[in-house]
Amino acid sequence: MTVLERGYTAAVRPVLFRLGRGDAELAHHRTLHALHAIGRRPRARAAVQRLLSADRSPRRVFGVTFPSVVGVAAGMDKDGSALNAWPALGFGFTEVGTVTAHPQPGNERPRLFRLVGSQGVVNRMGFNNAGARRLAARLDDVGPLPTPLGISIGKSKVTPVHGAVEDYLTSLRMLHAYADYIAVNVSSPNTLGLRALQEKRPLTELLGALTGEAADLAGDGGRPVPILVKIAPDLSDSAIGEVLQVCADTGVAGVIATNTTVGRDGIVARDLVPAGEPGGLSGAPLTVRAREVVRFVTGHTDLPVIGVGGIMSADDGLAMLDAGASLLQIYTGLIYRGPGLVRAINTAVAARD
Repeated sequence: MTVLERGYTAAVRPVLFRLGRGDAELAHHRTLHALHAIGRRPRARAAVQRLLSADRSPRRVFGVTFPSVVGVAAGMDKDGSALNAWPALGFGFTEVGTVTAHPQPGNERPRLFRLVGSQGVVNRMGFNNAGARRLAARLDDVGPLPTPLGISIGKSKVTPVHGAVEDYLTSLRMLHAYADYIAVNVSSPNTLGLRALQEKRPLTELLGALTGEAADLAGDGGRPVPILVKIAPDLSDSAIGEVLQVCADTGVAGVIATNTTVGRDGIVARDLVPAGEPGGLSGAPLTVRAREVVRFVTGHTDLPVIGVGGIMSADDGLAMLDAGASLLQIYTGLIYRGPGLVRAINTAVAARD
């Protein structure tokens, strides 16, 4: 663990965890508020950037140049409130969302639970967001960003599964012009019926419609926004194989592996109560499984993969790259190790390249 990571875990994390003792989401919102404030102040951004600066290894993936391999995973900044701050923390790209065509409050609180002994988080947020139209307006105000932007889109809760295609298309039409890539979230366990969209027939219909619409929106000679699909770690190898075949058939540009899990392996005894809450589990208990899925995906397709799930250290990041990932994303690791983790991964990757 680096000096920055030790400083965060000793001084900052205890304050945040006490703040959110009754509802972990409170600490999340306070953190975003602070990052929003930093993002609005050039001197503050510059100071943070100097503190967290590190050698970085650029990557070019699905036609997009990323200044470093480490990105912010979807869910951390759903509505893009801290867009100007993330690059200053050393991230090479940011994925906002998951956003839906219709604004929605998500599930009732509390809906975010820390599993401190296991270094995990259970969430059942339910795609709480201000909607695609509001995100488009914010991105219009923010203007060009210094690092690539991914936008994760999902199905609105009010939309029945049989209407999912048009719901996703609505979000794509509103947001494609701002995105360096679009992530199609069909794998969250917190929206009823959503994971059924990973099955071959509905997934073919959905991804075919999205890639076709992206081409139409780009116009003659234009470059369509790359469409990626995010998969669950709970799929069997045969089910993942079917997803990959659909990706090949529909012209998908890449895969994000993985989302949270409904499993509860790797939980220590002190965390059994919060682990019993319904929702998706992220963090250290997912490290091995996420890496296994990435290794399987990259062994069965040439599509680039963004590896996410249980990256809690620089070694975890390197291991995910060794499994075949082209890029990385972190969320829970940031909660437990702080922004020093981003610097540590960037430094380790640059030293090895």
